[in-house]
Amino acid sequence: MAMKSLSFLAVLSLLALTLPLAIASDPSQLQDFCVSANTSANGVFVNGKFCKDPKLVTADDFYFSGLQNARPVTSPVGSTVTAVNVNNLLGLNTLGISLVRIDYAVNGQNPPHTHPRATEILVVEQGPLLVGFVTSNPDNRLFTKVLNEGDVFVFPEGLIHFQANIGKGPAVAFAALSSQNPGVITIANTVFGANPAINPTILAKAFQLDPKVVVDLQTKFKK
Repeated sequence: MAMKSLSFLAVLSLLALTLPLAIASDPSQLQDFCVSANTSANGVFVNGKFCKDPKLVTADDFYFSGLQNARPVTSPVGSTVTAVNVNNLLGLNTLGISLVRIDYAVNGQNPPHTHPRATEILVVEQGPLLVGFVTSNPDNRLFTKVLNEGDVFVFPEGLIHFQANIGKGPAVAFAALSSQNPGVITIANTVFGANPAINPTILAKAFQLDPKVVVDLQTKFKK
């Protein structure tokens, strides 16, 4: 009887160890693909998107063109991000990947930001770029590197990271992300451009700034 009880406890212990791992992993796909559809007319709702009837899927659902073309850079930070995700490449739905092209003006940057749902791996086509990421509290350790053409760097999921053009001409990089819709939280825009605005007193204390400076920043980032 004691041996049976011991075996039962051993099984329970094994289940306790393995169940969280099973829950944490992505579920296996039950079909070859699940191309996103705009309406429910020809599909069912899966993971935030309707899935097109596989019989109606064409090669164009897995195709995106023009990423080789430079994009105009007009943003105040001096960069333009062109995303290829589930919203414009419908065949990416449920596949867990996406891609971006980043064009940088001289002295431009992709400012500190984070992707809440994805790790990012970046390759420089035209550089150089100064890149880096910061670890979470309490260490807040900065990992940074100067990348030249053909160099690759990875940014762990959820950590704040950035890229800056330190060359004398425009720069270009491509990045792959481990989510069909990784999301992006640009730190300055999120904090100072929140709608409605965060109380300036709170931000002044958090950033150790004069409240007037905070109000000025909120005005700059107001949408």
